[in-house]
Amino acid sequence: MKKVAILQSNYIPWKGYFDMIAAVDEFILFDDMQYTRRDWRNRNQIKTPQGVQWLTIPVLVKGKYNQTIRETEVDGTAWAADHWKALAQNYRRAPHFAEIAAWLEPLYAGAPYTHLSPLNRTFLEAICSYLGIGTRITNSWDYTLQEGKTERLAGLCAQAGGTEYISGPAARDYIDPKVFQDAGIQLTWFDYAGYPEYPQLWGEFSHGVTILDLLFNCGKEAHRYMRYVQA
Repeated sequence: MKKVAILQSNYIPWKGYFDMIAAVDEFILFDDMQYTRRDWRNRNQIKTPQGVQWLTIPVLVKGKYNQTIRETEVDGTAWAADHWKALAQNYRRAPHFAEIAAWLEPLYAGAPYTHLSPLNRTFLEAICSYLGIGTRITNSWDYTLQEGKTERLAGLCAQAGGTEYISGPAARDYIDPKVFQDAGIQLTWFDYAGYPEYPQLWGEFSHGVTILDLLFNCGKEAHRYMRYVQA
């Protein structure tokens, strides 16, 4: 039995994204998909005393809908210092700030990133490493893409040797379960409901912010507030 999940890469995504990675044996970054504006691919939210704030990576967009996530280039380098400054200002009082900053700050201060996909993957892998998530992460271009939305997902899963495909609930709107059934692959819907609250800075609790919020506040105890991440 092998569980596979397929999602587009996101920038420092929320805890549910990492729970899905931890729940499977192989996680395929589907960055051959079209880049979408004002989405999670190049931005995420942090908490501040003034409320939730977006951190957005500027990217170069050629035309309205004319490029994949994989093709999307990062526009400049100034954003990295700005993002780290925002994180430091708003989380320096968090109990585990120094511990997380020790490995996170160098990601912002390191070599410039030219494209969004490898940038996102760098942060994803660093966070997985801290959480002890050993899931294999691959790219959609490591495989052959088929025509059709559901056929493409089922084809990627089959090529990876998957016997069970774990899908986010939003995909119910377009996935045809029969395609997976015909391929002999079990289709399972991931459930993001019911996460417990954790000690969080700055007012009313928010589940949807970047996982960095959880890490700064809880450190190695983050697994207590997740489902598939083990101690």
